Amino acid sequence: MKQHYLAFNKTGYFSPLICDYLDEKPQLNSFYNRFPKLDNFKYQIEEKSLSFPLKNRKTLVSTLKKQYESIAASPLTKKHIDSLSFENTFTITTGHQLNLFTGPLYFLYKIVSAINLSKTLKSKYPNKNFVPVYWMATEDHDFDEINYFNFKGKKFQWNKDASGAVGPFSTLGLEDVLDLFSKDLGTTLNADYLKNIFSSAYLKNSNLADATRYLANELFKDYGLVIIDANAADLKRLFIPQIKTELLNKNAYSKVSKTNKKLAEISETYKIQVNPREINLFYIKENLRERIVFENDLYKVLNTEITWSKADILKAVLAHPERFSPNVIMRPLYQEVVLPNLCYIGGGGELAYWLQLKDYFNSEEVPFPVLLLRNSVLIQTKKQLEKLDNLNISKSDLFLNKHSLINKKVREISNIDIDFAPQKKHLETQFENLYALAKQTDKSFLGAVKAQELKQLKGLDNLEKRLLNAQKRKLSDHVFRLTTIQNELFPGGSLQERNTNFSEFYLEHGADLIPSLIESLEPLNGRFLILTIE
Repeated sequence: MKQHYLAFNKTGYFSPLICDYLDEKPQLNSFYNRFPKLDNFKYQIEEKSLSFPLKNRKTLVSTLKKQYESIAASPLTKKHIDSLSFENTFTITTGHQLNLFTGPLYFLYKIVSAINLSKTLKSKYPNKNFVPVYWMATEDHDFDEINYFNFKGKKFQWNKDASGAVGPFSTLGLEDVLDLFSKDLGTTLNADYLKNIFSSAYLKNSNLADATRYLANELFKDYGLVIIDANAADLKRLFIPQIKTELLNKNAYSKVSKTNKKLAEISETYKIQVNPREINLFYIKENLRERIVFENDLYKVLNTEITWSKADILKAVLAHPERFSPNVIMRPLYQEVVLPNLCYIGGGGELAYWLQLKDYFNSEEVPFPVLLLRNSVLIQTKKQLEKLDNLNISKSDLFLNKHSLINKKVREISNIDIDFAPQKKHLETQFENLYALAKQTDKSFLGAVKAQELKQLKGLDNLEKRLLNAQKRKLSDHVFRLTTIQNELFPGGSLQERNTNFSEFYLEHGADLIPSLIESLEPLNGRFLILTIE
């Protein structure tokens, strides 16, 4: 494997806010707690140790053991779950939606980042334990974002009517997706593995949460990954104080609105990722996930007949905390309340909204985690690398949009100036001497000299045209080849990791794929990885 790196701000795919965060611009210091440097985790450990009670650990472990009852967890995963009972154990967490068959490639990169950072921290702080955690977004509701995956330019989509939180969704109908997918996979051993793991995940589990847990466990259990479904009554019970505060005081709305204003004042290029609502909670039951609002002295669930007085909704929270679901603003707080977490690993969009939350966390007296941009990777083959070298396409060139790439390379190639005007002028000068010689000897030769001049000038014209046409063909071929290779590596004109499913690479590399990523990804490196797998 060959590894090449490119600064995130040289790729053109990351926002000014994230690039400034990675550059540790001073104007952003107040929006996060500690920058992701190895030595800074010492202080994060100390802070979290003082704020995470033992009862939360006991509840967390008992919940995880219930959720793993039907899962063949590895010895290392079981060890990690047990270790969460101990005060010297901490989590490194990433979260992701329940995308069909993992969705885009960066699902893998998030989890590998969490696994590798846990190992790095263990080496640095050997008297502590660090557990990589995948937080399943079971309470999300946007089915259209998760109901498909892309494979070799085709979209495999799960079509069904759906409402409510996605975790409990029935997996009925996914056998049709598997049938179509199998036809494109072929009959190799790697293809058989992909068919089997899809079938075992989605056809042998009745809901999407269980199917996703099975799939993530099969891919990463050897590395001790712990998978959590936070849509659990016992975990929600730990969050009751924060739910009450949100219902009564609108704390998130107040704090996050002020932070958003401060961010906007720093730079007009900083896009506000999320805006808070007055109440940042949903009410969830079977096939229902609707916002809670406060109107006319009543709490209401939108698009339903459900209402409460202030006293009644507080009773409802105590009786059924699992029905109160934090939205994107409150979910990070919920995560940090129920996990002994040190670091959240996410993509650029995720970190952007986390940067809106620090003052909110402070007001709730919950430690704000270290924020780490997940590893980003472009996987290429040795053959593709050779093509890029032959076309003289640099790493930074490759990340240009197609139009800019073509313009840049054509300008470079076209510095050959095919213009025979100097040669024609030189030829005319030579024939002037011949005309003079003909006049001095025999004027009857003037016609022959003229004919010869026209013949040679015409020959130069023809040669010039042929070379120009050849150059055009050369450029056309070059443009075709460079756009072809860029389309292979940037499907749909976007980053490979945001489009392509892992199965496309597993089909070629098999069981070596994830170990190769584990070996290559360095979570604290801070640069975009271009990885050549031979």
